[in-house]
Amino acid sequence: MSRSRTGSGTGELLVEIQRDSTVPLHQQLETGIRERIREGLLRADAVLPSSRALASDLGLSRGVVVEAYQQLVAEGYLVSRAGGYTQVAQAAARSLQAARAGQKVAGPPRIDFRYSHPDVTQFPRAAWLRSFRRVLNETPHRTFSYLSGQGALELREALADYLNRVRGTSARPENMLICHGFAQGSRLLFQVLVAAGYRRIALEDPSDNDVRDVAVTAGLETVGVPVLDSGVDVEALDRSGADLVLVTAAHQMPTGAVASPETRTALVEWAVRRNALILEDDYDAEYRYDREPIGAIQGLAPDRVVYAGTASKTLAPGLRLGWLILPDALVEPLAAAKLTDDRGSSVLDQLTFADFIVRGEFDRHLRRMRPRYRSLRDLLVEQLADQLPDFKPVGISAGLHVLAWLPPDLPAETVAEAARTRDVGVHPLTPYWFNPPGPPGLVFGYGGLTEQSVAEGISLLAGAVRTLEP
Repeated sequence: MSRSRTGSGTGELLVEIQRDSTVPLHQQLETGIRERIREGLLRADAVLPSSRALASDLGLSRGVVVEAYQQLVAEGYLVSRAGGYTQVAQAAARSLQAARAGQKVAGPPRIDFRYSHPDVTQFPRAAWLRSFRRVLNETPHRTFSYLSGQGALELREALADYLNRVRGTSARPENMLICHGFAQGSRLLFQVLVAAGYRRIALEDPSDNDVRDVAVTAGLETVGVPVLDSGVDVEALDRSGADLVLVTAAHQMPTGAVASPETRTALVEWAVRRNALILEDDYDAEYRYDREPIGAIQGLAPDRVVYAGTASKTLAPGLRLGWLILPDALVEPLAAAKLTDDRGSSVLDQLTFADFIVRGEFDRHLRRMRPRYRSLRDLLVEQLADQLPDFKPVGISAGLHVLAWLPPDLPAETVAEAARTRDVGVHPLTPYWFNPPGPPGLVFGYGGLTEQSVAEGISLLAGAVRTLEP
C-alpha cells in the first residue's frame, strides 16, 4: 500500500494505493480523490499536485495519474486550468458540501446539451446478455488467463472484418490492439512515439482539448492547425514542423467538417514526404444521415496511419472498449506498453463484444439507432431555425452533435450563463480553440436527449437569449 500526503490550498490530500488489488491503479486513484472531494477534505478551487509530483509521491507512472485526472474532469469533479494545473471544480465541491449540510443544491441542469454520451437507455441489454452467456458457456478455461498486450484474438478478428467492410480500413488482426478507449490508446501511443523520437503533434484548431494534456504529459509539443470546410489545412500543417497529426477526418470534432478526397490525399502525401504519422480518431463515423459513407484514411496508407476507434459513442462509454490499427513497426512496442500499463483489458468484455459483432448484433444496433439520432438532429436544427435564426448550425450530416455559430457580438459564455438560469446547459466552443480563441459558437450534443427535452431546451434557451437583447 502506498500513501501520499500532498499539500493543497485547503489541507492535506491522502491517497491510498493497494498494489495487490485487482482494481486498476488509475481507478484506485480516481476513487481516492473523488471520496476526498465528497467528504469535503478537498474544497472548491483546491489545487491538486501536478501529475508528475503525484506520480513521484505514489511511485506510479505519470500516465496513470493523467488518466485518473482526466476521468474526474469528465465527471465534473476537477477542472484543468491554463498553465497546466488542476483544481477541484467549484460546482462539484460546493454542491456536495451543501448536500451534507442539508441545503438545497443547484445540481446539473435539467436539460443538458453536453456532448458526451449516446443514449445509454438504448443499450442492447438482451443481445449483449446473450453474447455474454454464450462466452461463459462455450469459452475454454484457458482463454481466461492473461492475454498478450494486443488483446483477445477473437475481438481483433471480428473488428478487422467489421472495419474493413464498413470503414474501408486495411486491418489485420495481428496489427490491432485493444485498449480502454481512446484516452488510454492515445496516451500509450504518445509515450511510444516520444521514446522513438517524435517531438511535435499538430492538432486541429478547434479540437477536443482533452488530448492536449495527454500529449503534453507524454512529452510532445502541441501546435494548432486551422480546420477548413474541406478538413484540416494541410498547407498550414506542412509549415507547422509537426511529425505527427491528429485528425477527425470523417466528422471533425467539433465543427463537423468532412475531409475532402483532396485533403485526404494531401495528408497522406504530407506523411510520406515528412516521414510523419497520422493518428485518425474515427470517433462517431457510424452515425451518418445526409451523406454517403466515407472510408477511413488508414485504408489509403496503412503504414502511415494509426486508426483509433471506440465503442463509447456506438454502445456505451462505460464499456471502456477501444482499438487501434497500427503500422507494423508500432505493434510490438504498443503491446508491451499496454501490458506494463494494466496487464490487458477484460477478457470477458472483449469476447462478449466479439460475439456481439460476429452474430450481427452490432450492425442491427446501429441500424436501429441511426433513425433515432437523425430525428433528434432534425428536430434540433428545426428548433434552432425557428427560434434562434441567428444561430447558424454546421456539420449536421453526421455524428451526435451540432456546432452553432453565434453572431460575432454575442459571447458564448454569456449565452451559457443566461441559459443556466433557465436550467438548461449549453456549452461554449471557447475551450476547443487554441489561443487566441476564434469566433463564438455553442456545441449542442443531442445523443442522450429525448425529442421533448430538445424542443423544450431550445425554447428555454431562446427565452434566455431574448433577455440579453438591448
